[in-house]
Amino acid sequence: MMLSQVLNTNGQTDSLLQFGHNKQIPAAIEKDVLEALSFYPELKNATIDFIFKENIKSSVMQAQPVFTTLLRKRKHRRYRINISKHFKLMHSQMPIEQIPNEVMIGWIGHELGHILDYESRSNTGMISFGYRYYFHDEFVKHAEMLADSLAVERGMGNYIVATKRFILDHAELPPAYKDKIRKLYLSPDVIVEQVRKLEEKKKAQQKTD
Repeated sequence: MMLSQVLNTNGQTDSLLQFGHNKQIPAAIEKDVLEALSFYPELKNATIDFIFKENIKSSVMQAQPVFTTLLRKRKHRRYRINISKHFKLMHSQMPIEQIPNEVMIGWIGHELGHILDYESRSNTGMISFGYRYYFHDEFVKHAEMLADSLAVERGMGNYIVATKRFILDHAELPPAYKDKIRKLYLSPDVIVEQVRKLEEKKKAQQKTD
C-alpha cells in the first residue's frame, strides 16, 4: 500500500501529502521524504524526482538540476535527488530504506538544502556552480556546509546530527568515506552549536514580541 493511501485512511492528508506536490518519490521512502520536505515550504512547488540508483560514485545521495531544464526559464527547472539503492559497508551492504528513519530524513534534508540553494541561482549561475563544484575542493566544502546550515536553519538540526553521527560512528563504513564527511561537512558539534544559537535567537525574539 502506498503511503498516500495510508495517510488518507488516517486523515492526515493535509499534514504531509501537501508536500508531495510536483514530487516523484519511491514508495519505500515516501514517508521520510515527505517529512523532510515539510521543513522546506519554499520547495512546495519545485519539481523534484527522487530516484533510486544502483550505484552513485563516492556518494549515497546526490542533488542535481536536470541539465536540459537549465536551457528553459527558471520556473520550468526540474531537479532530481539520486539515492543509492544500497548502503554500502566494508563487508556487506543493506537496502537504503533500512537505515534509521531519522538518518534518512536528515540525509534527504541535506540534499534539499542543496536544492534550496540552487533555487536562488540563475541558470547561468547553476552552470558556474557545477564547474566550480567539479574542479575546486574548497567550493565543494562551502556548498556542503551551506546545505547543512540551510537544513539546520529550518529546524532539522537534530536530524542532521543523527545522520552525521550514524556515518562517523558506524564501524563498518570505510574510513575514506568518514574522512570525506569530516573534511567537507559540518561536524555534529558545530551543528549542535548552531541549533543552540538559533534557539537563543528565537527566545530573544519572543521576549521582544
